[in-house]
Amino acid sequence: MDVRSDFALKLQLDHVAEQADDPKVKGALEAVVRHMNSGRSPYRGGRALVTLLKEVRSTAAALDEWQVVRLVQDSLDYAEGRILRPDFEERYRLFQRSTEPLGSHQDYLARTLSATLAFFMQLGGEYLAEHPDAGASEVLTHVKGVAQDARYMQQSQERTGRYRILRGSAEVAAWLEQVFQERVDVEDPEATARRIVMSPESLAVLAADRDGQLLLRAAEVQRRRRGLKTLRTVVEDPGASERDLQRALDGQHWIFGGQFVSQAVQRRLVPGDEVDIPLIRGDGALHIVELKRSMSLKGSLVKRHRGCWVPTAEVHDAVSQAVNYLVGLDEHRQRIRDELGIETRRASALVLIGHPSVQPDVAEEHINEALRTLNTHMSRVEAVTYKELVDNAERALGGWR
Repeated sequence: MDVRSDFALKLQLDHVAEQADDPKVKGALEAVVRHMNSGRSPYRGGRALVTLLKEVRSTAAALDEWQVVRLVQDSLDYAEGRILRPDFEERYRLFQRSTEPLGSHQDYLARTLSATLAFFMQLGGEYLAEHPDAGASEVLTHVKGVAQDARYMQQSQERTGRYRILRGSAEVAAWLEQVFQERVDVEDPEATARRIVMSPESLAVLAADRDGQLLLRAAEVQRRRRGLKTLRTVVEDPGASERDLQRALDGQHWIFGGQFVSQAVQRRLVPGDEVDIPLIRGDGALHIVELKRSMSLKGSLVKRHRGCWVPTAEVHDAVSQAVNYLVGLDEHRQRIRDELGIETRRASALVLIGHPSVQPDVAEEHINEALRTLNTHMSRVEAVTYKELVDNAERALGGWR
């Protein structure tokens, strides 16, 4: 992945330096600037830039300079391409150049917004002309419906350069999009749904197919089996990193059990912390998954203590890390709920760590029993091996017909 380094990043880092208080944080920022100025090109990037920015973030977090942590995270997101340049530049203008005239991006946005509002005013006027007794809520409902249908706008075949919005298209397309996204393996579900909703012939065939549900169910089982096979391969790979495991698990919340209905998009919920996999339970509460290594785990999972097998410090440290995440979620509960709509009061955590093959001299049942004993004494955190997770998911899938 290319790492971006340019004048916009330099300006933003100048602002970060103004927010920093501790000399250690300022020194870490100066190291970033020195790196950017050390190459043949005006702004040197590369993985070294990302590493230095992460060091600034860690230093600031250790010194409780959370404003710097947030700003440096924006720097990282921009450098690694998760924030687009226009958005990044406008964020910079917001806190440095608020008195300047509108830039090109803002001017384009302003003209687009003006035309859009004028269009919706026209829609409201036409609706009131046809329904003079309509109230404000009815007008807004009508405008909202047109806005949803506008995603599937078609070009008129009779009048070149004219476009038409077919009412009711959005509801059908939303259903199709959900079907393709959750039950069928399609690369671009939204585009596929759009093509079908614009094809009356295809839509009629799909609606008339009595075996459609059976086919979709079979396709979902096949998709899950492929995902589970890929996960097992990664779990049993001695060279697999935590990042490899995260990629194999991403988007497969069903593997963790039927009580989870979705996977949250936002992973950075608390300043300074980024959870590996955030899941949403059926009751709307958050459940975080903390990933450790599987076959490449450096230490052991259990040890002998007074005639019994007990979890090692590797397991206890991972559990403690999950507990700290939950404490942070409790402390920021109101903000997370207001800004992201995620409930963290009843949040829980799962720690995935190790594989029985890491300790071939210990029976798998002894390892599982030691972890289960630990889990019975914890109310919000559970620790299991990757193998047990995959085996449980495979058994569940075997009964999913």
